[in-house]
Amino acid sequence: MPERDVTVGQLLLAEYESVKSEQRARIGFRDNLLYVTPAVAAAVIAATAQAEQPSMLLALPPVCLVLGWTYLVNDEKISAIGLYVRDDLGPKPAELAAHGGGFATFGWEAYHRGDTRRRSRKTIQTVIDLTAFCVVPLAALVVFWANGDATRLLVALSVLEALAVAGLAAQVVGYAKAA
Repeated sequence: MPERDVTVGQLLLAEYESVKSEQRARIGFRDNLLYVTPAVAAAVIAATAQAEQPSMLLALPPVCLVLGWTYLVNDEKISAIGLYVRDDLGPKPAELAAHGGGFATFGWEAYHRGDTRRRSRKTIQTVIDLTAFCVVPLAALVVFWANGDATRLLVALSVLEALAVAGLAAQVVGYAKAA
């Protein structure tokens, strides 16, 4: 019967495939959230216009908060996986293969971060994220407030929603700076 011992290298490659698979799945999910958000916003705005009930716009901030927070959490995990592969997992097979001789594994994980336009892409992406998840719901709140036909309870709710959206905006900017 042949020996079926698993080598350390095989385990490391299996772990690499596993975390990269999770990263790919999270990227797809995250990107879909960015596509779904404008569709949801359009649906809420269309329903509001059709019903001629500006208070229906109060549905938009909570939806954008949930979608935006989910987007942000997935984006952070995607980055964390990249960092883990670059700094922790990547050097291990290199040590096994070259006995510490400076051989780099999974080079793409670091290489693509050195692109000269990376900073501008990250800035543009942050503006897109802020627009989709924060500016649109804040604009809905401004329209609601401008209507002037609301109860104190709805105005109080809208202020809480505005504060929550501002908190999400701060998180989006904070994560972008950290990246």
